[in-house]
Amino acid sequence: MKFLENLPVMDFMRSEKMTFVQLIMPVESAHRAISYLGELGLLQFKDLNDGKSPFQRTFVNQVKRCGEMSRKLRFFKDQISKAGVVVSAHPGMQPDIDLEELEMKLSEHETELIEMNSNSEKLGQAYNELQEFKLVLQKAGSFLVSTKSHAVAEERELDENIYSRDDYVESASLLEEEMQPGTSNQAGLRFISGIICKTKALRFERMLFRATRGNMFFNQAPAEQYVIDPLSTEVVEKTVFVVFFSGEQAKAKIMKICEAFGANCYPVPEDTTKQRQITREVLSRLSELEATLDAGIRHRNTALSEIGFHLRKWTIRVRKEKAVYDTLNMLNFDVTKKCLVGEGWCPIFAKPQLQEALQRATIDSNSQVGIIFHVMDAVESPPTYFRTNRFTNAYQEIVDAYGVARYQEANPAVYTVITFPFLFAVMFGDWGHGICLLVGALFLVAREKKLGSQKLGSFLEMAFGGRYVILLMALFSIYCGLIYNEFFSVPYHIFGESAYKCRDTTCSDSHTVGLVKYRDPYPFGVDPSWRGSRSELPFLNSLKMKMSILLGITQMNLGIILSYFNAKFFGSSLDIRYQFIPQLIFLNSLFGYLALLIVIKWCTGSKADLYHVMIYMFLSPTDDLGENELFWGQRPLQILLLILALVAVPWMLFPKPFILRKLHSERFQGRSYGILGTSEMDSDVEPDSARQRHEEFNFSEVFVHQMIHSIEFVLGAVSNTASYLRLWALSLAHSELSTVFYEKVLLLAWGYDNFAIRMVGLLVFAFATAFILLMMETLSAFLHALRLHWVEYQGKFYHGDGYKFAPFSFSSLCDEED
Repeated sequence: MKFLENLPVMDFMRSEKMTFVQLIMPVESAHRAISYLGELGLLQFKDLNDGKSPFQRTFVNQVKRCGEMSRKLRFFKDQISKAGVVVSAHPGMQPDIDLEELEMKLSEHETELIEMNSNSEKLGQAYNELQEFKLVLQKAGSFLVSTKSHAVAEERELDENIYSRDDYVESASLLEEEMQPGTSNQAGLRFISGIICKTKALRFERMLFRATRGNMFFNQAPAEQYVIDPLSTEVVEKTVFVVFFSGEQAKAKIMKICEAFGANCYPVPEDTTKQRQITREVLSRLSELEATLDAGIRHRNTALSEIGFHLRKWTIRVRKEKAVYDTLNMLNFDVTKKCLVGEGWCPIFAKPQLQEALQRATIDSNSQVGIIFHVMDAVESPPTYFRTNRFTNAYQEIVDAYGVARYQEANPAVYTVITFPFLFAVMFGDWGHGICLLVGALFLVAREKKLGSQKLGSFLEMAFGGRYVILLMALFSIYCGLIYNEFFSVPYHIFGESAYKCRDTTCSDSHTVGLVKYRDPYPFGVDPSWRGSRSELPFLNSLKMKMSILLGITQMNLGIILSYFNAKFFGSSLDIRYQFIPQLIFLNSLFGYLALLIVIKWCTGSKADLYHVMIYMFLSPTDDLGENELFWGQRPLQILLLILALVAVPWMLFPKPFILRKLHSERFQGRSYGILGTSEMDSDVEPDSARQRHEEFNFSEVFVHQMIHSIEFVLGAVSNTASYLRLWALSLAHSELSTVFYEKVLLLAWGYDNFAIRMVGLLVFAFATAFILLMMETLSAFLHALRLHWVEYQGKFYHGDGYKFAPFSFSSLCDEED
């Protein structure tokens, strides 16, 4: 115990020490002080107005003003995007602008833009209407000309056949009134011309026919070009129509139907001369509108370019102001209404920087009263803050995805930097595939600055964020691939000659009888001669399975050891005595002993059956081991380890709940229990203690919790050890898939003396390697390594019930999207 007590507390792997501070700021310097603290980004404010709605807070009007300015800036951004204006590069130095001046400038720009948009919209609508009018004049004019020529021909026929007969004088005069164009208006024959969407033309014609009971003549012709609709501004295909009818009632019905179907009606005179005159006027008006629209667009683009030049600076300024006022709304006014009181968390190392920033704010605001900064005691647990860099940040995110560490709890990310990519490589080990991953990772690292400033897709952004994780995964995959001696599943004699040779020169019995060892073992990794031999699969399976168990036992022991450092740091001797020690004994009495047997078997070359040894250690611990005995004294050692494992279970289960009950009863009887230390009664820092702050001690709840924890550990020791066999399973699957693609695709295609077949085989092999082995297998190995860290490793010591340190900082606002 003295040795354990003298071990270091491992401060380097714990979160930053935090302190709870209070700020008392005069009103005149509060805004500047908060701004300077935002630039520093090392203070997390506590909301002292949590019970108030956003509309009941002090600076609600300022927040609304900033929100309105943000809306205007978003409007400008949308207008620039729609207009396709290329904004010049963001200038390095621009003079600061006052917020009130900026607000006025934004209002002026918005009013100007809205007015320009309104004028442009009206001009555009007039231009589109004139375009439709031009099409109607062209098409409807041709209808009227053809109708007039047809009427002239009919008149000649009547003159020849009917007018010459006296008995038909009365009938002829009636027909003349109907057919002569000059008298059509007197007889009531009229027409309406217009344009309608082509998709509505058929329904439109049917509705007209039914409404007029067939007393109309409908003529139509396609516009032969796409037209911009004046109202919807959509590009549609339209049809020009002319409806001939008679009577005012029919006209009213037709106009209503035109309105219902969205048909635009335009007046077309019957006289050809007038048609040509109106056409010339329309074309003249179109050219004028086109010139006016072009001038308006140029003026609007110039205004947008000027706005775009300052847009980023204005946006950042408004965001900062809004963030400052949102933070000020978290503060309280004191009773005199002259000072603002704020509270929050900051790292201890940041106190001098914060004090210097507050002093600078007092001087710059010409305040007669300084800002008071002092440390306070806090009831709640502090936030967790780990200082990371671009290399360690991805590993910290992997851990935080499971849960944020409790304040000052041991950080698993320190070891995850190495263990995570290594366990991935154990499953992915192939130095050919590792080199492919390495090339991709080096590309992301080399283009770090350029890619970091661009907006990437979801997949590429995820890969870029984990570029250093991929880099280490690739390096460890190359290392494990050299150990497995696999390059796209093909072994190579990299480190010298093989230790085995054939029994004769023909090597005909190498796959049946086997090879003969004639020299020292292969210097590094698996001997390439194992490939294709009859004992290849049993040998590699045995190697990888035992290696997986050794790695799993080692990592689980690391997790238990870290639980000791947590308990020591938080001063919880109960957790050390009745949790750490029995857990360590139980795990190593059974599975630590199995790891020892594996190492001894490897070192001695024994043929002992470890399955038999472990099974009969429980069924018949006193029986003679016979040929399965690996060392002297193995049987009594097994009996001792079995007894220790059995003792460790009640050791974990019973003492801690009863001791906690005794301590609780002594506390409320006024007795002293200083022997065990007051830290054991602090429910915030002791991981599994019952809540003892003026709360009733519930023994049954504590006992059930401890029982669940103990049963979970005992069963987990078995299941977690078996879970590490996934290292063996996935490594075997990756190797066999590589072998199948190499032998059954590439070699099979290369066996044909045909260039096309060889190219097809090479393409299929490349596709399978890239998408199955490098993408799907990488994702599979990544997820399994994630599971081993979250459950089997972190489950031994990591609570993950803390919350992140979220300081008020301007740095996150600059890259934030609207």
